Amino acid sequence: MDERRRPDPDTALGYLERLPALVLLERLPVPVLAVQHDGVVVYSNRAFERMLDYPPNEVNSQLIGDLMQTASPGPSAVAELRESAGKLVALTHRDGSTVRAFVSESVLERHDDPVTLVCFHDVTELLWDGAPAKDFG
Repeated sequence: MDERRRPDPDTALGYLERLPALVLLERLPVPVLAVQHDGVVVYSNRAFERMLDYPPNEVNSQLIGDLMQTASPGPSAVAELRESAGKLVALTHRDGSTVRAFVSESVLERHDDPVTLVCFHDVTELLWDGAPAKDFG
C-alpha cells in the first residue's frame, strides 16, 4: 500500500503546503493577473484591481486587449503579454488614464498550462517624477 504523508498543519511548512493557491495570490501585495489562452482574464487579485481602480472581481471576464493598450484582441494579446516580460507596458486605468507597469514572466511556464499568470510593478508615479524607465528594468 502506497502511504502518502499529509503535511503537518501544526508546522509552518505544513501550513503553507495546505494553503490554497488563490488565497496566497489574493494576499500578495503585488498586482497579479491570470489570462486564459483566448485572452479572457480569469483572475486578478485585489492589488491589481486597486492599481487600475476597479471594484473587486470587475476585471475578471474582461479581455486582456482591453486592459493592455498595445495588445491585439484574442489569443495574440496573450502572446503579446508573454513577450512583454521584463518590459514596460501601458495599462488602461478605469478612468481611461494610462498606468505604466513592468510585467513579469509568466509564473506558469509549462506549454500545457491553461493560463498565463503574471505580476506587475507599477512605475507610473515614478515616471511622473522624471525617472527614466530603463532605471526600473
